[in-house]
Amino acid sequence: MASKNLVILIGNVTGDPDARTTPNGKKVTTFSVATNYKDTAEFHNIVAWEKQAEVAENYLTKGKQVYIEGRLQTRQWTDKNENKRYTTEIIAYQILMLGAKSDKPREEAVETAAPTKPEEEDDIPW
Repeated sequence: MASKNLVILIGNVTGDPDARTTPNGKKVTTFSVATNYKDTAEFHNIVAWEKQAEVAENYLTKGKQVYIEGRLQTRQWTDKNENKRYTTEIIAYQILMLGAKSDKPREEAVETAAPTKPEEEDDIPW
């Protein structure tokens, strides 16, 4: 039977993105997005690679409304106290800024950024 792992979010960036480069030279940016349903807020960890990482790093700031399309991924690691830890993230394929346009031309470039295929899990720098 076929399956599909697809996430689509529209929400607000909760803080400025954190950009890094892997030991292999690949760009990765992480940030969080809040979505609201009635009186409940949900917070989603987003991971963007290469071109989408550049979009996130250069154009997203706290409070910006954003459209995210990607897939869910759960990672496991052992912390310094030897406890197994888990986190679920959204690997972003596409990032688009939403909301009112400002006078800044850089926002127009974000809307035309092509989706990119995320890198393999072995290249994650954490």
